Order: sequence, then C-alpha cells, then structure tokens
Amino acid sequence: QVRVVESGGGWVQAGGSLKLSCAISGRTFRTYGLGWFRQAPGKEREFVARISWSSGDSSYTDSVKGRFTISRDNVKNTVYLEMNSLRPEDTAVYYCAASTNWPPARYDSWGQGTQVTVSS
Repeated sequence: QVRVVESGGGWVQAGGSLKLSCAISGRTFRTYGLGWFRQAPGKEREFVARISWSSGDSSYTDSVKGRFTISRDNVKNTVYLEMNSLRPEDTAVYYCAASTNWPPARYDSWGQGTQVTVSS
C-alpha cells in the first residue's frame, strides 16, 4: 500500500505562484509514476502533469505548459508541482496520485487533495 499526502495549497492572486508537495510513504518501491490532477467545482477531474519516478521524464496538459513544473526528490520521496503565473481558471482541488507502472495505465493510490484558489 502506498500512501499519498498533498500539501501546499492556498489562496493567491492571479499572476502569483504556489508550490504543492506530495509525500509518498509505504511501499514506495512499487511506485513508478506520479501524477497531479485537479478538479474544479462542477467539472470533472482532469490530468495536470506526470513524472517518472526513475527517469524524471514528465508531461503536462496544454493549459499549464510553460507555467507549471513537476519535479521529484527521490531521497525525500516527494513530488512537487510548482505553479507560476496562476490564473483564476487554475482554481481547483489538486490531487496527487501514484502509479505502479510507467507510463501510467492507471493510478492506484490517491491523496485527499489540497485546495488552490486563484483570485482575479
């Protein structure tokens, strides 16, 4: 079992920055990929970014390219999502998820989410 815990959400004005953290614990050797997702009120959950635990290869959804950066610290078993130039439409609950394969066919372990609110 892999446990995933997000932190770092909050309130920020448009154009500002936030850095989310995702701490992984438990059977971390089974983790090959980590992903960030978000869900805005009244909308479906959407993919934001993902990263390979071993190689660091990453990919992003188009709407965040050039603004968000996903990274990982294998020693601290933590994945980060640095978010810059935030927009009101980035407001959502952000979730971190772990996958036992790469590229992830599915995500097996999910966190509880952290709220990000961007005001205009």
